[in-house]
Amino acid sequence: MALPPPDPRFVLRGTSAAVHTLHFSCGGQDPDIPILFSGSENGFIHVWNLKTHRVDTALDGHGRKSVYCVETMGAKDRLLSQGRDQRICLWDLAEGRTSVTDSVFTEHVGFCRFSLLEVAQGRWLMAMAARGLEEVQVLELPSKTSVCTLKPEVGARLGMPMCLKLWQLGCGSQPLLLAGYEDGSVVFWNVTMGKALSQLVCHQEPVMSLDFDSEKAKGVSGSSEKVLSIWSLNEQQNLQVR
Repeated sequence: MALPPPDPRFVLRGTSAAVHTLHFSCGGQDPDIPILFSGSENGFIHVWNLKTHRVDTALDGHGRKSVYCVETMGAKDRLLSQGRDQRICLWDLAEGRTSVTDSVFTEHVGFCRFSLLEVAQGRWLMAMAARGLEEVQVLELPSKTSVCTLKPEVGARLGMPMCLKLWQLGCGSQPLLLAGYEDGSVVFWNVTMGKALSQLVCHQEPVMSLDFDSEKAKGVSGSSEKVLSIWSLNEQQNLQVR
């Protein structure tokens, strides 16, 4: 029998709405105490001080539409957030600022969260679900230049992308993407070539989340059927169930 979960060290209250996403950042003044960002159903992003257990700042930039993804860009002062208003916002939080400095209109009405990858100093790639039903768009930030649009082969019938994971083997190597789709498949993409290298049906229901360890070449995905699937990427760049 599994052991019961431990009691919480503390409970944070004060969002006034359901919390849909959380993100820790260790770029604060005290490296031993991370900052916590939370995105809520009411459209607010709260910046939590885990030393005082209180909200330091509340950010409002999504027109009171639900926020379902937040992630810092290297440091705590630059934040990306994604909301149901179909926008991904870039925030400048330096020196107490709380302003949206730029945004990207996604034209996508689903719940697929963007994925971020730093490929060079000050240069990032961002993958997001595109306007086309089965498409994934990759942009370069901060320029917002389109790198590619990843389109499955005609007749593939994967459905919408549900979750994304950008990664690379090492600094300077080509960017790669794992995408989970509505039909239960995980697809491995070469971003530079704009080509799908491998596909694996992992679930009978849509893939709701996935993660990948590039050092061990192993990944895990979860679906709405409440099943976790563990898979790997072999030397021939083929996905296979463990």
